[in-house]
Amino acid sequence: MPAAIRAALTAASDAPGYPLTAGTPELRAAIRAWVTRWCAPGGDGFGVLPTIGSKELVAWLPTLLGLGPGDTVVIPPVCYPTYEVGVQLSGATVVRADALTSLGPARVRLVWVNSPSNPTGRVLPPAHLRKVVDWARERGAVVASDECYLPLPWEAEPVSILSVCDGRFDNVLAVHSLSKRSNLAGYRAGFVAGDPALVDELLAVRKHAGMIVPAPVQAAMVAALGDEEHVGLQRDRYAARRAVLRAAFEGAGFTVEHSEAGLYLWLTRDEDSWDTVAWLAERGILTAPGAFYGPAGGRHVRAALTADDERVTEAAKRLAEA
Repeated sequence: MPAAIRAALTAASDAPGYPLTAGTPELRAAIRAWVTRWCAPGGDGFGVLPTIGSKELVAWLPTLLGLGPGDTVVIPPVCYPTYEVGVQLSGATVVRADALTSLGPARVRLVWVNSPSNPTGRVLPPAHLRKVVDWARERGAVVASDECYLPLPWEAEPVSILSVCDGRFDNVLAVHSLSKRSNLAGYRAGFVAGDPALVDELLAVRKHAGMIVPAPVQAAMVAALGDEEHVGLQRDRYAARRAVLRAAFEGAGFTVEHSEAGLYLWLTRDEDSWDTVAWLAERGILTAPGAFYGPAGGRHVRAALTADDERVTEAAKRLAEA
């Protein structure tokens, strides 16, 4: 944990009153400044709202937007399971993007994109993101872009969906997290930025639902968003682990696909993902089966870069002995 962030949390710990759902003025200013630097240079017409991590918003966004039976939500072909679970919670219908041709007259209300991707690490180019925005706007749908791995580029430079909107943020939301860039997973610190009308709608509902970021965490977020030095250190730490693990997996006969950014290696031996998981587990190496993330991931596994350096080194050693 970066010391300055811990200090900010401690200094704000005497917080007997209810915090602001919209965030303190200092936090809103910090989010706006960060989004302007990294996501929407030259644009200032977006709204911002702190969230209790990004996963909470992914799970509840369809419900918060009033979606339900008769509505359709498009999610990536291979993606974190919470996208689909969130749609199920709302009662809407989920369709994976690789099945769009079968949609017919379905009423699409929300389109999720995730770049860099969890689990694949794939980075979507600006032209692709622009096409998604145009496609959704033609249908009156909202585009929600999960960008929590944006600060972790390796072989490609990810961009925010807010950067391809020509300064028009209507029907577009970008979801961010401090869990990855600042190691704040335990703080549950995230935010959403984009269409100010949609952000106001989310705020109105979240006030009544009690979806409020605690005041000490809000203070910690201000400190985190205002400092990039600790982010660089975090990035270097993951880069070193990534280099060790990638070489070890490739040496053991795995193929690394995508993985241009983010916290994961997307691996295959061209066999059922459960067989690969079992082979690795026999060697004391834990990975996630690609089948968790959708049918298209059935022949891959996801390896995370989040183990400490000692365990990463040990995993590489065991792969070399395999």
